[in-house]
Amino acid sequence: MNKIIYFDHAATTKMHDQVLKEMIPFLSIEYGNPSSMYSIGRNAKRAIEISRRKIARVINAKAHEIFFTSGGSESDNLAIKGIAYNLKEKGNHIITTKIEHPAVLNTCHRLEEEGFEITYLNVDHKGMISLEDLKNNITEKTILISIMYANNEIGTIEPIKKIGDIAKEHGIYFHTDAVQAIGNVKIDVEAMNIDLLSMSGHKFYGPKGIGALYVRQGVELSKIQDGGHQERDLRAGTENVPGIVGIGKAIELVYENFEEKIKKLKELKNYCIQELKENFNNIKINGDEKNRLPGNVNVSFSKMSGEELLLKLDEKGICTSAGSACSSGSGKSSHVLIAIGLSDELANSSLRISLGYENTKEDIEYFIDCLKEIRKAFR
Repeated sequence: MNKIIYFDHAATTKMHDQVLKEMIPFLSIEYGNPSSMYSIGRNAKRAIEISRRKIARVINAKAHEIFFTSGGSESDNLAIKGIAYNLKEKGNHIITTKIEHPAVLNTCHRLEEEGFEITYLNVDHKGMISLEDLKNNITEKTILISIMYANNEIGTIEPIKKIGDIAKEHGIYFHTDAVQAIGNVKIDVEAMNIDLLSMSGHKFYGPKGIGALYVRQGVELSKIQDGGHQERDLRAGTENVPGIVGIGKAIELVYENFEEKIKKLKELKNYCIQELKENFNNIKINGDEKNRLPGNVNVSFSKMSGEELLLKLDEKGICTSAGSACSSGSGKSSHVLIAIGLSDELANSSLRISLGYENTKEDIEYFIDCLKEIRKAFR
């Protein structure tokens, strides 16, 4: 095996060379603590503020509305718990969905243990929520709606602007986990009435261990960790300056020539789906085939183990993701695939192919050839 074909960009992405180049000085000569008053400390502080402005510019926010975290999971925790604890005297009801990332679902489960009421909205067979269902579940105690922008498994993009409009109309804060959306769609927090938005650098060709949370001016959060006064007293801990520099450069780069990049990803996705349909019987493409992330393909193969497929593909140098959580040790089928109506059998026979900018049609053709060979061996 000489070549690695990477089809798991929803899990993580390869850091862009220019991102690494931008980070290197802050891993070596520019090592100052941003809280220090001398020159290398001021240089670090200046670099942080430059990255803050870069992120704000991309999502049409103000720089002071961007707070740096360790990643998407911390951003989700800070947004949801921050609102819950701050507004608990006003209400204790939060609305989310059954297909959220565990960073949201497990945060909500924790809040349930503390006396909060959580409504988990159903989705249809494409993974889409019902706006009427959302409206019908709003009560006078509802303080937050948290619905992901795009699903990490099936790629379905939710009607975010319409959700934001509903939240604003009812005077409820709206948080969206946009970890999969950043770099794949254009986002305008003002136009979409988004109050809080989570992102993670390593999903869009930046470094791991760094994320950001957008918090609309005027939205108050309770702190969820104690310590110093960094990030305007909201997120304690010495700032990860190299990571912050990296995420700023990454978001800048990923939105350069954006339309051209997305056009290529959509063409590859459509080609992959076409080839799968033409070469295999009894398959099912999961999620909304049109309203989905540009590089996402989630497919179920009847009577084939997704996990075995993943391992056989790995032997041939192809990296994909299985449609079950078994590889993580939980032994359970994907909660997302079950929520859209798949049986355990179909959920456990699924693969997620998430394409990136370096992938080619030749990669897909090799993938299809390998699948044919593997399926023949299965029979």
